[in-house]
Amino acid sequence: MTENTREIVLDILLFVERDKVFSHQLIRAVLDKYDYLDARDKSFIKRVAEGTLERQIELDYYLDQFSKVPVRRMKPLIRCLLRMSAYQILYMDGVPDSAACNEACKLAQKRKFHELKGFVNGVLRNLAKGKENLKLLDRTEDEAAFYSVKYSMPKWLVENWMAEYGSRVTEKILEGLLQIHPVSLRFSGKQGAEDRKVLLAKLENSGAVLTESKYLPDLYTVENTEGIGSLPGFKEGAFTVQDVSSALAVEAAGIRKSDFVMDLCAAPGGKSILAAERAQKVLSRDVSEAKTALIRENLERMNIENVTVQVYDATVTDEEYLGRADVVLMDVPCSGLGILGKKRDIKYHVSPQSLQEIVELQKEIISHSWQYVKPGGILLYSTCTIHREENEGMVQWILEHFPFDPVPLAGSIPDVLEGERQQIGGLYGQTEGCIQLLPGFMEADGFFFAKLRRREAPTEREEHI
Repeated sequence: MTENTREIVLDILLFVERDKVFSHQLIRAVLDKYDYLDARDKSFIKRVAEGTLERQIELDYYLDQFSKVPVRRMKPLIRCLLRMSAYQILYMDGVPDSAACNEACKLAQKRKFHELKGFVNGVLRNLAKGKENLKLLDRTEDEAAFYSVKYSMPKWLVENWMAEYGSRVTEKILEGLLQIHPVSLRFSGKQGAEDRKVLLAKLENSGAVLTESKYLPDLYTVENTEGIGSLPGFKEGAFTVQDVSSALAVEAAGIRKSDFVMDLCAAPGGKSILAAERAQKVLSRDVSEAKTALIRENLERMNIENVTVQVYDATVTDEEYLGRADVVLMDVPCSGLGILGKKRDIKYHVSPQSLQEIVELQKEIISHSWQYVKPGGILLYSTCTIHREENEGMVQWILEHFPFDPVPLAGSIPDVLEGERQQIGGLYGQTEGCIQLLPGFMEADGFFFAKLRRREAPTEREEHI
């Protein structure tokens, strides 16, 4: 069966624009549907769909220079068709410009836009002719607008980060978000050294390229693979997908063999699995059956037996567990601004209003869940964002309203990470007990975590909370 890979990409882009779905989920589903295609075709679909979405603001800026009709006023199909073709012309040296133009014209005609075929052809051919002399905005006139186009990031987000981190750091973050982000695997702690050596050899023989993390010995990034599920050892539970930032947060909690751990917003289960390797018992919860099904699936595959999974809303206090947990992992819902390199269209969905709404949700979860931590126990608060109000701002709010004190992270995080933190200073968090991992500065997702200890004895004010 012959499929038009460009038409598949076009339909992905139209679906994302029309239904506001998250592209990483849709692209994965489409690749599963067309699994019979050869690896080269699937790679093309993934590259063009992801690249077009990631570079959308920049592509629109350049297309507007060659079109009398602004991109925002075009019909959706023509807009998506021009964007994906412009991406091929500007970013894919292996695709001849003529092929990108001709195939776009064929698709316009096939999809009943034959009267616009000449328009599509003219815009793309002029872009191809002028691509060596494309000019960005004047950086000195509007630095935020310059960064917005160059790195394809909404201007208001750029302005937000410039206010929080400054211009130099913001550009480094933007560069980091556009870098390739390989999948990270965490190998089971149950493996012996010899078993690990044998498995690594099998993975390398399969064609996968693995690189050991400099932060944690069980973490490896993997590249040059069609799918994690097809790798040797996956079905047998030899490893799970988990970014180093997430694993670092669990390791920082200092979980002991006798501990009871509660993981409140646990899906898909990476933190629960790692916690289970360290603790006596883990209670892993999330808000829906769909989310807890993911947790159960991963626990079963990883052969983890000391975890109880429950559907539970973290904004509702469960009095049965008040003061019972040695460690509470509170990886709250967040804006996701630290993982834009993996979930490329989050930046088009987020807004100042949605940021404020997520902050209020975080406060609600904290208010109803902090009391699960026993006196002297640990609250490990974390997010996958780089938005300070959700991170250091939230920790300050916790310290002001509840009986917790920050725990210094020295000794709880790897020496190499502590060294980087000292070198870059306040960029990784100015509040004691906190660390902010920034894209571009670390080989990890943008991530934040804070280690807080509940006081042994309440103060007079706390007795009335």
